[in-house]
Amino acid sequence: MNLLVRIASMPKIETPCLVTAAFEGETAAPRLAGISRLAGGGLEAALRQQEFSGKKLETLLLHLGEACPCRRLLLVGLGKREEVSLEKLRQGIGAAAGVLKGKRIEALAVDFGSFRSAGNHERETAEALAEGLLLADYRFSRFLTENREELPVPLRQALFCLEEGSHLAPVEAGIAAAVAIGAGVALARNLVNEPGNVKSPAWLAGQARTLAEENGLHCTILEKADLVHEGMGALLGVAQGSSREPCLIVLEYDGAAPDQAPLVLVGKGVVFDSGGISLKPAEHMDTMKMDMAGGAAVLGTLLAASRLRLPRRVVGIIPVVENLPSGTAIRPGDILTSLSGKTIEVLNTDAEGRLILADALSYAKRFEPECVIDLATLTGACIVALGHQAAAVLGNDDELIGELIACGEASGERLWQLPLWDDYSELIKSEVADVKNSAGRPAGTITGAAFLRKFAPEEHWAHIDIAGTAWEEQGRPCHPKGGTGFGVRLLMRFLRQPAAP
Repeated sequence: MNLLVRIASMPKIETPCLVTAAFEGETAAPRLAGISRLAGGGLEAALRQQEFSGKKLETLLLHLGEACPCRRLLLVGLGKREEVSLEKLRQGIGAAAGVLKGKRIEALAVDFGSFRSAGNHERETAEALAEGLLLADYRFSRFLTENREELPVPLRQALFCLEEGSHLAPVEAGIAAAVAIGAGVALARNLVNEPGNVKSPAWLAGQARTLAEENGLHCTILEKADLVHEGMGALLGVAQGSSREPCLIVLEYDGAAPDQAPLVLVGKGVVFDSGGISLKPAEHMDTMKMDMAGGAAVLGTLLAASRLRLPRRVVGIIPVVENLPSGTAIRPGDILTSLSGKTIEVLNTDAEGRLILADALSYAKRFEPECVIDLATLTGACIVALGHQAAAVLGNDDELIGELIACGEASGERLWQLPLWDDYSELIKSEVADVKNSAGRPAGTITGAAFLRKFAPEEHWAHIDIAGTAWEEQGRPCHPKGGTGFGVRLLMRFLRQPAAP
């Protein structure tokens, strides 16, 4: 999509559709009165008939006629003015994009001033609107070969129209940031949506190599022999049921001086999770191609960081395996020796993500990081606790967790903190090993994090469980069905904060 910025007055904007925002309870505002003149009374009639009131995500499409440079007018409701947030701006413009794509309208103009009425800064408003358009325009369709002409058309161009006296530079900067971040989200979504017969560990490693080559990153792939040499017994244990060999992807972005401690991002990379010997039910198992969404978010974040040239050092670590049942698969009751030297009793082979993350978190310590953040579709218990509206965050650094929660609110990728008291560590003690990988149903998300804490740095570590947010079943504004790319926008918001002195 081509995103442009121009100073232009509404009556003179030449576009197939002008998108303008309205607030609930303010349909008599002066701005809408001016728009009403463009609509030749059509808007007034619609308001009288209560077809539009400005409620959140409400839309109204009006035809203005061939004589008007704006062929159509699309009103989108943002809800009550005092409740409008950056995320509601994204959702509002995303809802508008959905209407236009459904009508096969390929270009639009955005009445930027109507969205600016929310009181946000020009740059962050522009970034939110551009993000919303890019997120809503995404579709994974490369395997569709029939009736492609019936698919919604992608948006070709969006023109941001500013009023006289406005400053172009902050709006252009916001759009440029959104384009870089949008590319990261799109990459993460593509990787998650890729089917399991394509998405082997070797394939994902190849994607990481290409990403590094094209964006100036340093890429290291630890193959199976390297993992054996390192002693990553937990990762290797999960992988031994599949004929596809595992690997560990390490990507490094050096946007700052070598003496600056890096931020390390660790992402779970199970390319397909059948549950292993502890086999999952058949229903919805097809969605388990998304069990590498944490790793996909890390790759997407590294792409966005490199394109924005962030003044940070960032390391991405992704342990990649396939979890299948076979004659060589690990069994419940097996004991694995991890990279840290700690032994792990495997009670449930479907609690495999924490096993591969254990070795990845241990490996992360050698980078002497400023902090470590891991993302993983770790537990179904997280969906029970928080649904699909937020991810869980736990860790050993409340300041770091607080920063992540604030970044989640601003980015629209919300987090909710769960406790990680020492009491929960008692639940994962094993009679025959140092730790066991499952404590049963109670507090499943917390005991999963308690397990990871055994292998994480002693301070400045946070774990984000994205099991409920990594996949979209229904489709909604900015989130088509399939992989969501959750985590990229959150992490980019975090990384764009000033570096610690």
